[in-house]
Amino acid sequence: MLDLIESGGLLMWPIIACSIVAMAIVLERLWTLRSRRVMPPDLVSRVWQWHRAGQLTDERLQHLRTASPLGCILAAALVNRHHGREVMKEAIGETGHKVVADLDRYLNSLGTIAAVSPLLGLLGTVIGMIKVFTVITSAGVGDPEVLAGGISEALLTTAAGLSVAIPTLIFHRYLEGRVDRLAISMEEMALHLVDVIEGQREDEI
Repeated sequence: MLDLIESGGLLMWPIIACSIVAMAIVLERLWTLRSRRVMPPDLVSRVWQWHRAGQLTDERLQHLRTASPLGCILAAALVNRHHGREVMKEAIGETGHKVVADLDRYLNSLGTIAAVSPLLGLLGTVIGMIKVFTVITSAGVGDPEVLAGGISEALLTTAAGLSVAIPTLIFHRYLEGRVDRLAISMEEMALHLVDVIEGQREDEI
């Protein structure tokens, strides 16, 4: 493995660094974006029971706000429950944008790595080919070992860049889609709770 890295030249190191950062981001986001963490089961029904029993204290709302992303959205709506449905919906929308931005954390960096990695590989290819033509210009084509070294550097960096970029791009698209689905589900749950509280839906929670 070290021989391959050395054969690929200096640009192999930033490509390897990109792969490590990408793996760390993917693992962290997969852990953070678990459904049970973002939208704890039965959270909406528990909040409805608290509201119906008159047990929505400031302490419970504060805990709800910090316990999970869905809880943060629900707390924003419930704090404004005495101001009517429209104000509650506005609070859901405003807080939802902040929550989604937090769920999107590091995904821009992941997309950047997916875009930059093949460019680093391409740059390594160009540098390797420059070395090849420099050798040909100065010494002709009589030293195949030197020529092979330049060509090897060009091919290795290209392969390494693509090997990092392809899975990174796949995970980036997957995680973006997961955030979108979670955002839609949280908004639907929060709006459903608001409608039930305001009496515009039957108690189906």
